[in-house]
Amino acid sequence: MEIRQATIDDCRSIAELALIAGDGIPAWFWEQDRKNGQQLLDVGMQNLKSESENFSYRNVHVAEVENSVAGMILAYRLPDKDKADNIESYPEFIRSAIELEQCVPGSFYINMLATYPKYRNISIGTSLMGIIDDLAEQADSDLISVQVFEQNLRAVRLYKRLGYEVVETRPVVEHVSHPYNTNILLLTRERAKWSVL
Repeated sequence: MEIRQATIDDCRSIAELALIAGDGIPAWFWEQDRKNGQQLLDVGMQNLKSESENFSYRNVHVAEVENSVAGMILAYRLPDKDKADNIESYPEFIRSAIELEQCVPGSFYINMLATYPKYRNISIGTSLMGIIDDLAEQADSDLISVQVFEQNLRAVRLYKRLGYEVVETRPVVEHVSHPYNTNILLLTRERAKWSVL
């Protein structure tokens, strides 16, 4: 397995993995932007080609197995407190997640972690998480954060095993885009002061 910085040529794989990781949420947003029979993945790919947004291939690292993308991690530094987004500008069902992001301004935020089903159970997620401390150091963040739906037990177990602790929760606003109805968890841990890259 090789882990590398994503390139613009990886956008299709990243979009597919975002649909896996996002529990329906990326699909809902992409559907709002779809025009004239455009394929959903094409919308996601176009968004990922952004040079200025956080949801961009520039903030993705991919894991390759035998020259094929097997998984990805999308992560970036959250804005400082004085540069936070206006929550009211977001759809109601996503506001709880934005509120949680604003609890940890300036942290290095893991937005998405996903592997293709055929590559699961071979430690790709753990390996991708292994580069986070170095990426956080490069972004000048001492705190790493991630959100997960409480009912996504597999992801909760992974993050807790890697030393992340729940520091805040918000109730889920039920929505057609995702199957969850309990809480969103915000987990954090301090950045390790050693390097693995």
